[in-house]
Amino acid sequence: MKIYIVTDLEGPAGVNRWIQTREGENPEKHAAMRLLTREVNAAIDGILDAEPQAEIVVLDGHGSGGLWFDELHPSARYIMRGTGGLASFYATGPSFDGLMFVGQHAMAGLPQAPLCHTFSSRTVEWYRLNGELIGETGMIAAFFGERGVPTLFLSGDDFACREAEAIIPGIVTVATKEGLAVEQALHLSAEEARRQIRRGTTEAIRKIGAIAPYRVSAPYELEIRLLPGIDPTPYVAEGRYQLVGEQTVRRCADRMEDLR
Repeated sequence: MKIYIVTDLEGPAGVNRWIQTREGENPEKHAAMRLLTREVNAAIDGILDAEPQAEIVVLDGHGSGGLWFDELHPSARYIMRGTGGLASFYATGPSFDGLMFVGQHAMAGLPQAPLCHTFSSRTVEWYRLNGELIGETGMIAAFFGERGVPTLFLSGDDFACREAEAIIPGIVTVATKEGLAVEQALHLSAEEARRQIRRGTTEAIRKIGAIAPYRVSAPYELEIRLLPGIDPTPYVAEGRYQLVGEQTVRRCADRMEDLR
């Protein structure tokens, strides 16, 4: 059995301020990275409780890096942040039995969802796929779903959990905190969050075969609305997107991987 885990730094218990997630050498981010790393380790323990021989690959999905490498679980392998961005993620083949998210946040535009955004908190107002608002969870789940890989588990704030549950029937979720505002939340303790995550990933492994892959019907039309003041020219200059409004670009494709 092979399981792929995508991580992000906004979703762990104890994290609800932008400074905890921003690039740069600051102690607040280092502390947040350790919180995420220990939640990832708990997720791996839960997978191994259910399937001791599981092969686990973990992607550090946070833009400026979110995992503390020398504290990571020894029973998994890791794709760390590099100059290729998420190229390694898009190169992933269909050979996995399930996808999981640890440390996930909600899509942009939800004023009570802590640290909500869609791929970029500084430039993006929203994503729409085939006319429907979609966040990072949906985009990544659809990419894997196109390859027949089901999304089994997600941990993060309660808005992120509900976002996943709305599109993936049967997914196991763990709410590490309740959103109160973009930079405020009511958190589980770190110990309790890890306990629930470990139990949740064990349950998720046992539901393999009962959760269908999340699929969006092709062809795909992706629209990205940029925040006011953000120049859309780079999107258009690359030749991948067309400008369809003052702050909106569009790309059409037959495969999810071509929506990069």
